[in-house]
Amino acid sequence: MTMRRLLASVLAGVLAGGTVAVVLVQTPPATAERRGQAPIVVGHRGASAHRPEHTLLSYEAAIAMGADYIEPDLVSTKDHVLVARHENEISGTTDVAAHPEFAARRATKTVDGVAVTGWFTEDFTLAELKTLRAKERVPDLRPDNTAFDGLAEIPTFEEVVKLALQHGVGVYPETKHPTYFDSIGLSLEEPLLDLLNRYHVRKAYIQSFETANLRELRSKTRLPLVQLITATGAPYDWVASGSTRTYDDMVKPDGLREVARYANGIGVDTRRVVPVDAAGKTLEPTTLVADAHRRQLDVVVWTIRNENSQLPADYRLGNPASPAYPRATGNVMGWLSRLLELGIDGAFCDDPAMGRAVVAQRSL
Repeated sequence: MTMRRLLASVLAGVLAGGTVAVVLVQTPPATAERRGQAPIVVGHRGASAHRPEHTLLSYEAAIAMGADYIEPDLVSTKDHVLVARHENEISGTTDVAAHPEFAARRATKTVDGVAVTGWFTEDFTLAELKTLRAKERVPDLRPDNTAFDGLAEIPTFEEVVKLALQHGVGVYPETKHPTYFDSIGLSLEEPLLDLLNRYHVRKAYIQSFETANLRELRSKTRLPLVQLITATGAPYDWVASGSTRTYDDMVKPDGLREVARYANGIGVDTRRVVPVDAAGKTLEPTTLVADAHRRQLDVVVWTIRNENSQLPADYRLGNPASPAYPRATGNVMGWLSRLLELGIDGAFCDDPAMGRAVVAQRSL
């Protein structure tokens, strides 16, 4: 463990006294475990356990807690500027509903086959979005984060990149709904690569739940690409094309072989590595990690969250009858340690300080 990481871990504990989102990854194609290196920490949407996600406050906290990478989800504005938001619909993450000047912009749209009602980034210019203020997306789960509501703007991807470069950390962007944004003439991939190239960013991973845009990116960049995989369902570009294949097909040996042609790693729901039963208790691990490693694919899991309600049942702590039980911190360090023992190369977590502590402990 380097002195920088040790100091960052100590500082994180002093500043936060709690937990934050993280991703553990390493440089492809060889995996961290096979190279004998410790996994690295990436702040999931920043430090979303401690600050409203996708704000500079959150990214700054993640860096202070020792994150090696910070992760922005990217959507587009009307004037084709990439901004960091969990979704292009922003009523749950900003104060847009309190702005009467934008009341008429409320709309219902079909995004990835689902009808969504609210306010959408693609209907606002960057200047208009900058008049809004961010707020905590899940206040019932993270009530302490509401103290920061109204303090931060929506950051551009450029602002996130500048922050990362200033502190020597990497970026781990996700393109959100690429098929949808292509359909409205606001493709995400071109401005993403343009900005990374303009700032000569070399410490970056690019991830997507879809496949077509990753294949397109493979021919345009040498940066590592990560195929995201949910526990159920299928990539939306497959659905839109009429394909009957699903993510279940993708994690089979033949599917992984296909992924390895265009990606350097997979980012999977933890249930793809350690399934859970109907009661939420963990079952025997799958062979996915070993299968992916045989294809020279790194395996990153998501999302490691601190709250009991977000952990497998056998890693929850405290009295289930307590009103605070769902949001109380469970044995998150034990859960992450278990996944690392299974050979994963990284994990999206909501607490970089926690992630750094677990990785440091394994490095001693």
